[in-house]
Amino acid sequence: MDIFQTIKEELKVEKWQVEAAVKLIDEGCTIPFISRYRKEATGSLNDEQLRDLHERLLYLRNLEEKKEQVLGSIEEQGKLTEELREKILAAQTLVVVEDLYRPYRPKRKTKASVAKAKGLDGLAEYILAQEAAEPVESEAAKYVTGEDIEEERKVKTVQEAIQGAKDIIAEAISDNADYRSYIREATVEEGVIAGGAGQGVLEVLARQGAQVPAHRRLGDIQRARRRRDALQPRHRQKYLNALLCHGFSPLKYNI
Repeated sequence: MDIFQTIKEELKVEKWQVEAAVKLIDEGCTIPFISRYRKEATGSLNDEQLRDLHERLLYLRNLEEKKEQVLGSIEEQGKLTEELREKILAAQTLVVVEDLYRPYRPKRKTKASVAKAKGLDGLAEYILAQEAAEPVESEAAKYVTGEDIEEERKVKTVQEAIQGAKDIIAEAISDNADYRSYIREATVEEGVIAGGAGQGVLEVLARQGAQVPAHRRLGDIQRARRRRDALQPRHRQKYLNALLCHGFSPLKYNI
């Protein structure tokens, strides 16, 4: 990413002005000093422009540093493809970089990692394929182990096998960068904050994210979290169903 060019386009100034301001900032000059005493060097960028420039400079430098860290980590794991590299390098925000890195980030022990250690990946793939010719319980029975196997790899029942497969599927969906990006945008644009008030009376704020100023939206979210209310993107489940479900079959498993 050409940071100077990006800032130029965002602030609608000349590239040489950005370069001059950044040089002064890197030399240790403060924003008020540059604004007041270095107008000839920056083409008379005002205090507000310089502060916006400085803020974006810090963010974009941090973004590029994060990209290098993520690329290095994934490459060390031997999982860096050219397509993934291009997506990471093209990312415009830290959130997108984090979403792309999420499947490769070293994880602590999770329900999905426990299920994978028990060899339930195949059952998860079987359920996701939605091509069952028999009830999923019949397939899951093949993953039930004997009593002589070590405890961390033991699958005692059909239901335990199915639950483990569902945990694997849930983590895979949660780690998918495209799904996370869509749900985040849907929450902001269409989300409704709904919660319960005392005496069993339902309080519904019903404010669509896109219709509320950012500072008020943040306040609503913080209050909802304190009350453990629900943030409800209206079409989240519909979107995921459309991507994951391939038509109706009485033998398909509800995940």
